[in-house]
Amino acid sequence: MPSYTVTVATGNQWFAGTDDYVYITLVGTEGCSERTLLDKALYNDFERGAIDSYDVKVGENLGDIVLVKIEKKKYWMLDDWYCRYVTVKNPSGDYVEFPCFRWLVDDKEVVLRDGRAFLPQDDKSSIVKQHRQKELDHRRKTYRWKEWQPGFPMSIDANRHRDLPRDIQFDSEKGVDFILNYSKAYVQPSVLMKGTEYVMQHWKEDFMFGYQFLNGCNPVVIQKCTKLPEKFPVTDDMVSVSLERDMTLEEEIKAGNIYIVDYEMLEGIKANSTDPSTLQYLAAPMCLLYRNLRNKILPIAIQLGQDPDENPIFLPTDGQYDWQLAKIWVRSADFQHHQNITHLLRTHLMTEVFGIAMYRQLPAVHPAFKLLIPHIRFTIAINTKAREQLICECGIFDKANATGGGGHVQLIQKAMKTLTYRSLCFPDAIKSRGVDSTEELPTYFYRDDGYKVWEATKSFVSDVVGIYYTSDERVQGDEEIQAFVKDVCSFGMQDFDHCEFPKSLKTREELIEFLTVIIFTASAQHAAVNFGQLYLGMYPDEHFIERPVKTAMERFRKQLAEISSSIKRRNEGKKLPYYNMSPNKIPNSVAV
Repeated sequence: MPSYTVTVATGNQWFAGTDDYVYITLVGTEGCSERTLLDKALYNDFERGAIDSYDVKVGENLGDIVLVKIEKKKYWMLDDWYCRYVTVKNPSGDYVEFPCFRWLVDDKEVVLRDGRAFLPQDDKSSIVKQHRQKELDHRRKTYRWKEWQPGFPMSIDANRHRDLPRDIQFDSEKGVDFILNYSKAYVQPSVLMKGTEYVMQHWKEDFMFGYQFLNGCNPVVIQKCTKLPEKFPVTDDMVSVSLERDMTLEEEIKAGNIYIVDYEMLEGIKANSTDPSTLQYLAAPMCLLYRNLRNKILPIAIQLGQDPDENPIFLPTDGQYDWQLAKIWVRSADFQHHQNITHLLRTHLMTEVFGIAMYRQLPAVHPAFKLLIPHIRFTIAINTKAREQLICECGIFDKANATGGGGHVQLIQKAMKTLTYRSLCFPDAIKSRGVDSTEELPTYFYRDDGYKVWEATKSFVSDVVGIYYTSDERVQGDEEIQAFVKDVCSFGMQDFDHCEFPKSLKTREELIEFLTVIIFTASAQHAAVNFGQLYLGMYPDEHFIERPVKTAMERFRKQLAEISSSIKRRNEGKKLPYYNMSPNKIPNSVAV
């Protein structure tokens, strides 16, 4: 009687083990095994972190094993179980891997494909086609779109974290981490920043104020000033004392030495009132910045509102405390822009859009799912917790933030009108602000490091795409990837005309860029604006089993290690080292 050896790996996270009954059925090209209980006498099966092996006897050879069906049934009381993977050794000694990385809850069953990635057009047998379609049908019922606020990107249809599908909920320790981390973020944010002591010593100085626009937590608002806005009527007489090149302000602008930050987005946003007697205030300032002869970026004029008739222009030649207070108002506005737009909207909420569409349109066997899942992991969970505890009515934002009490909703609604697909493409975003020149801005480390990580990520994605898509026609013929892209635009972004997200992909290059945008947004960009912890390029859950992909991963990790080393060398001896884009500091996703 032929015998197959089945090995089952249980997860390492809290409560991953189970005392419930676990059954397995092997489905092969030549037949199907009996439903077999996996149980060893006088042994505690499926403990947390365990790897257990069992013999499954069959009446005849089953051929190539194409599916594995796992069922969990109640023993005493329902006991959730996290299965990492199953391997099957056939009678001839060959192994087949079946990645799982899922929770089995209640009396649930899962049906697994082997770990090789397949495009939909490459599935030939009816049994795997049916399995693929059944998985997507179930996912679309489970992962539903919902509009949390009008004008927002769409989010998951769940009011609370515990309403989410079990597979995307935080593990228990991650839930604890969330509470601790956002408490620490409000109590002592400075511990997250390299060079903090130096910053604290020099925070009042103009050079530090300007430096933060390049390498602080919101390094995405500074842009080249090619023409002074009429609403910001700075004259040459006002700033001539700050200019060092014997040039007029107009000449400095033409020479490319003037930069501007404009928080127009904050105009008209309702300020919070934490209680009836504690009003808070918001400004919508503009700040003109000058690149001096030592390539330092210095503020030379600040206007705290958008209307010049109602807002005077503050200058470095004003009284010490007037100038300092003007800079503080700019920093306050920068904080609101950073928290609501740069961080929440453009990393967290956008990654959730990509994540929901991924779960709805890409089965686990799809190479793009395997590529993206490490970067999407827990994103929907952390966003749901944020909507439940942080940005909800009477949440942390309402209690502590000037844009709380509804202002944060207004701000994101306004920001959505300027969010485009190209603005998520790192090189395009840098170029559009006119800050791409290393000669003009030699200390813009966010840009320099970001370019390196973007190119390394794109190269890795290109390697993986090249394995499965041998031509542009293969991209066009992949109905699942096309549905994924369309779901992002038509549902996630609600088909807003201005956003210019693609509704289809015609070439491999377009697919490479789209996937790179997702990975970069969820990892490197989020790390740059959130001071993340760990770490791009590490894939503890092996969704890919093919050797060519593993080789590409090894090459990717090597590139990232080289980038980390070069950043470390550059930072040696610097009073303000910049590590936010160092790959060994970049988490894989917004929630890791």
